[in-house]
Amino acid sequence: MPPDVFSALANPVRRQLLDALRDGPRAVNDLAGRFELSRPAISEHLQVLRQARLVREEPRGRQRFYHLEPAPLAEVGEWLHPFEHYWHARMRSLRDLLDEQDTDQNSKDARP
Repeated sequence: MPPDVFSALANPVRRQLLDALRDGPRAVNDLAGRFELSRPAISEHLQVLRQARLVREEPRGRQRFYHLEPAPLAEVGEWLHPFEHYWHARMRSLRDLLDEQDTDQNSKDARP
């Protein structure tokens, strides 16, 4: 059974590979050079990303170039969307607390 997008993204190396592909296609040797892993290990990660349809492979002569296929990431965005409201509310609460502490500190500093 091919991995789903969430399983493919669970590994930090695969997330870093996707990040490297955001600026455009890259040869497998270029991608492998970014990691302290063997080329076969990088190829295994790329295979998982291919199976999850997050990248596509383009043979060019003796090299293979990988392209980011962002469409499956929409599934992740849809799943994360309900959590955005939660985190926005948490960040507002943190901002309010920090503003309150800053106001309290400024009041103490203004006293003679």
